[in-house]
Amino acid sequence: MILDHSFPREIKYVQDKNIPLVIVGGTVEYHGPHCSYGCDTLVAEGLAKKLAEQKEIMLAPTISYSPSSYAVGGRKSGTVHVPERAFEDYVYYVFKSMLYSGFRNIYVLIHHQFEQESEMPMTLCYRTAAKRATMEYLEETLGEGWWGSENYANYYEQLEGANNPFNWIKVIPTMSTEVQNATGYDHAGKYECSILMSLYPDCVKKERIDDVKHWFTESARDANKELGDEMVAKSLEYLKGAIK
Repeated sequence: MILDHSFPREIKYVQDKNIPLVIVGGTVEYHGPHCSYGCDTLVAEGLAKKLAEQKEIMLAPTISYSPSSYAVGGRKSGTVHVPERAFEDYVYYVFKSMLYSGFRNIYVLIHHQFEQESEMPMTLCYRTAAKRATMEYLEETLGEGWWGSENYANYYEQLEGANNPFNWIKVIPTMSTEVQNATGYDHAGKYECSILMSLYPDCVKKERIDDVKHWFTESARDANKELGDEMVAKSLEYLKGAIK
C-alpha cells in the first residue's frame, strides 16, 4: 500500500490493524562521478518496496532533502544540505500530524551515514523529533501529569509492547550492524555501489569512476550485482524482523 495513493478507508485499515507505516529518510548527496545523487534514498526505497512485496506495510512519501552535510563534497558538488535544526522541526511536525491522525506504528528507514548503527546528525534529527512529537502529543491529549497518574501504573510492564507510546515512531537503518559485518558497508565504494546496482542498475556507471579521483570510490571498481543481491537479501531478512 502507498499512502499517496490511499483513501480514508485504507488509512483506517492500516491504523486499526497497526500495520507498519514506513517512511524513507533519504538524501540528495554527491556520491562520486559514477553513482547517482539519490543513492542513499534509492537503497532505502528499493528495500522498502521489496519488503512491501513480502510483508503488509504502507509506504509513506519519501523525505529526500535532509542534513546530508558537505563532508563528502563541498557546496558546489550538487549535495543538498538542510541545516539540522530546521530539518528536525520539519519532521517533528510531520510526526505530530501522523500521531494526531491515528498512526501508532511508524518506521523511518535510513541508509545515509549509518555505519555500525552510529547516530549521526540526520538520524539524531529524526529520533529527537520523534520523542518531541510523542511527548507533546501525550501532554496535549492526556494532560500534564499523564505519566504520574494511576492510569499508567503499569508503564514499566509495557515498555517493550505496542502500548508503549515511545515505540510509536522508530528510526532504523536499512542494514543492521550484523548485516553490515556480514557483507560490508561504505560510501560510493564496492559495497554501496553493489547494493545500488542490485536495486537500480541504471544508477551506477562504473565506467565514469576515473572522471574524478577519490579515495573512497576506488573500491567501486569491484562492485557487482551478485554481491548486491546478497546484500539485499540479508537486509530484507533483517527488515522483516525489525519492522513489526
